[in-house]
Amino acid sequence: MAIATTDVRKHLTDINEWQRLGEANIFPPDSRLELIEGEILEMAPIGCNHSGHVIRLTHFLAALVFGKAILSVQNPLQLGDLSEPEPDFMLLKPNDDFYCSHHPNADDVLLLIEVADSSLSFDQNQKLHLYARYSIPEYWLMNLNDSCVEVYRQPHGDCYGEKTTLRIGDTVTLSQLEQISINIADIL
Repeated sequence: MAIATTDVRKHLTDINEWQRLGEANIFPPDSRLELIEGEILEMAPIGCNHSGHVIRLTHFLAALVFGKAILSVQNPLQLGDLSEPEPDFMLLKPNDDFYCSHHPNADDVLLLIEVADSSLSFDQNQKLHLYARYSIPEYWLMNLNDSCVEVYRQPHGDCYGEKTTLRIGDTVTLSQLEQISINIADIL
C-alpha cells in the first residue's frame, strides 16, 4: 500500500528540543550535526584541506583581532528558534564572559566564515540565505574548489546585496573592523 504524500510530514524541532536532545546524549559523541530551519542535518566529515584552512584562519586572524573581537571556531550560533549552525569560523563582539552564559546570536557576529569543499553548494545556498535572513553583516565563503573567497555583504531579506570574489593577490578590509585588512594569500 502506497502512502499518500499528504500523509507524510516532517517533524521539525526547535532550539529548546534540540538542546534537550543534546543534553540527553541522544546522538553519538562524534556526530557532526546542525539544526537548520528546524531540521537536524548531518554534515560531512571534515577533511584535511578543510581543517587546515580553519587552523590557518585561526592562526592568522588571532593576532590581528586580539582585544577587538573574540574568535569562535566551529561553535554554535543561535539564529532564531529553529536554527543553530556551527560555522567554521566567527569573529564575535567582545563579551565579558566570552559567551559562557549563552550561545552568540546574529547581533554578536562581526564576521562569519564557512570553509567549503564538499559542502560548497549547501554553503552557497541554504547557509547563505539563512545568514542573510538573520542579518549577519559579513559572510565569507572560502571556496576551496575554486581557490577563492566569496565575500557577501549588505544582507537584505534572504540574500546579500553585495558579492565580491577574491583570489590570491587581492586584499579585503573587514566591514565591521575597518582597521583590519587581510591579504587573501595569507588565508587561502
